[in-house]
Amino acid sequence: MREKIIENIKANFKLSPHENKLMNALVVEDMNLDRLNHVIDVMAEYRMQNEVLMGYLLFQFYKVRGKEAEEYVKELTVSQQKLYETFKLLRNVNTISKSGEAEDIKRMFVAICQDIRVVIIKFATIDYDLMRITLPMEEETKKFVKMVSEIFSPLAESLGLARFKSSFEENTFKLLEPKAYNELKNNALMKTDDNMRQMQIVEKKLVKILGELQIEGEIQKRQKHYYSVYKKIQKKNITLGKVYDLLAMRVLVPSVEDCYSVLGKIHAIYKPIPERVKDYIANPKPNGYQSLHTTIIADNNRPLEIQIRTFEMHRHAEYGIAAHWIYKERRKQNKFDAKFARFKEILEHADELPPEEFLETLKSDLYGESIFVQTPKGKVLELPVHSTIIDFAYAIHSEIGNKCVGGKINGKLYPITTELKNGDTVEIITNQNSKGPSRDWLKHVKTSSARSKIRTFFKSEFKEENTRIGKNIFEQALKAKNLNISKVEKERFLDEIASSLMMETPEMLYAEIGGGTLQVTSVIGRLTNLYYKEKAKEVTEEKVIEVKKDKDGVLVDGDSGLLIRFAGCCSPVMGDEIIGYISRGRGVTIHRKECPNIKYLESERLISAKWEQNAGSKFYATIKVVSSDDKTSDYINNVARNLKLNLKGFSFKRVKNDVIFDIVVEVSNKDEIDSAIRTFESVKGVEKVYRSE
Repeated sequence: MREKIIENIKANFKLSPHENKLMNALVVEDMNLDRLNHVIDVMAEYRMQNEVLMGYLLFQFYKVRGKEAEEYVKELTVSQQKLYETFKLLRNVNTISKSGEAEDIKRMFVAICQDIRVVIIKFATIDYDLMRITLPMEEETKKFVKMVSEIFSPLAESLGLARFKSSFEENTFKLLEPKAYNELKNNALMKTDDNMRQMQIVEKKLVKILGELQIEGEIQKRQKHYYSVYKKIQKKNITLGKVYDLLAMRVLVPSVEDCYSVLGKIHAIYKPIPERVKDYIANPKPNGYQSLHTTIIADNNRPLEIQIRTFEMHRHAEYGIAAHWIYKERRKQNKFDAKFARFKEILEHADELPPEEFLETLKSDLYGESIFVQTPKGKVLELPVHSTIIDFAYAIHSEIGNKCVGGKINGKLYPITTELKNGDTVEIITNQNSKGPSRDWLKHVKTSSARSKIRTFFKSEFKEENTRIGKNIFEQALKAKNLNISKVEKERFLDEIASSLMMETPEMLYAEIGGGTLQVTSVIGRLTNLYYKEKAKEVTEEKVIEVKKDKDGVLVDGDSGLLIRFAGCCSPVMGDEIIGYISRGRGVTIHRKECPNIKYLESERLISAKWEQNAGSKFYATIKVVSSDDKTSDYINNVARNLKLNLKGFSFKRVKNDVIFDIVVEVSNKDEIDSAIRTFESVKGVEKVYRSE
């Protein structure tokens, strides 16, 4: 696999001798090579340059050989080092997303969106991981899939990254709505073979049209994705038969004139559905999308959509704002710059919004639909749906917003909380004697810009009051946690938290809490983690002695006096390699070292453990026996009862063509389990025997 990746890199990147040597050193077998190859394919598709490749390769190397990686940093250029550091900051987007902590998600989002190339690489890794998830899903995996559906899929759509949008939607739909997905997949109208035959008939006629017009074009065909079909059915409350763009073909041509020529020829052969003919070339969509759309009645009397666009329009439709840097040498300022400016504006205000509100702002500002309104002088502003007069005022200028006392919509006076509609002409009424915005305005604004400017006003005008209010909120929240924390510890922890949030003092934390720009739960959560981490360190370093002396036969970090319990997930027994986990208020939990759940535990709480010699403890263990022969159940039951062990449970179930037995026994050590497993393996018809996790 390593050789395959190196060949892939050499085929798609022109490396200097130095970069080639470095690349050979960084691609090592202990990486996830299949995932790396997937990402390299995406880099090649988006025509990324060597700096992205080298920064990402060192990041992958860092994940498996952290100490060695730092030795190679000096071998990179400044731009490569910057990308490497960005990837390091976002070590694992899936883990951050799974945590469900809006603060972490916000930090990750802002960081990746500083460079569109990093967004694409992260999308590629998310896409790879998503495609390899199978049902049934664990709860943490389900959280990740929902995060892709709710955050990353709409983001891909907003940025115009069509290939990721489609993949995210299709895979999350399959995982989150398996019943609906399978119903669509098995519907006769979705049968791919029949649909492909019809599209091949139309394709031949389109090829003939291009030939007659002497146009060097390209024809593509596809069946509408399952999720897109499902969404349309749900939104419009229609049946599958009423989805007119179930089948779609695309004609790519060199010029705009060619687009209209091809459309005319198609309508001369096929009857179009009048209300389904759309000209997005003359009237582009708000996100800059351009194309001609028509839906014809095909030879099988079923509707078929045809899109006609130039190669340049198609490039922007597929790659969105990625075209900023892919084709920057060929273009001047265009509509995508304006869209990206709006995206950047949201990020500029990210630090001024609470994490949960930031995510909601993303959904309303970036993922929702837009309206276009104008000033009396004809300046057009694009705002999210449900924006109010207040949003409009702040979109003009901060001072206009702060002094706003009313507004006229199409010449009539309305309250400032009135929602605007597409095409409205809005005039803002101000009063220089106004004391400024009300906190209630925050309930009525929809844009991050307006919300941020209102909060900035209150932060500067009422800093002392915010600090006092924030400190009171914090103390009440801390009291509710019932932590036995000293004043010295609290001040030390708050200094650390403030520093991590780029604030100089705890008073600034209080001011942010009082002003509503920082959630007290986020600060309390961080403080709680620091407190328990400190206590875990004390237990590890000072070996605090609890009760139950020698009862369980376990030595934890050399002592046998700690409160011990055994993890139910892996059921360790005498002889297993074990490790301890210092839990909060419940002593030390003992796991087997190979327990799959270890990777989800806080590493600083793990502590060495081993079995005490000659301890006479008893343990329960479950042995799984898999057989393909239904007749073996009685015999296996007899074998289980004849073991020189105390039998505590016996059950079996049929799974497809196999019978799986669960046999629970009481043992003194691992040797007794291994002996029992060998006994069951000798039974005729038994295919597999293993210890249950």
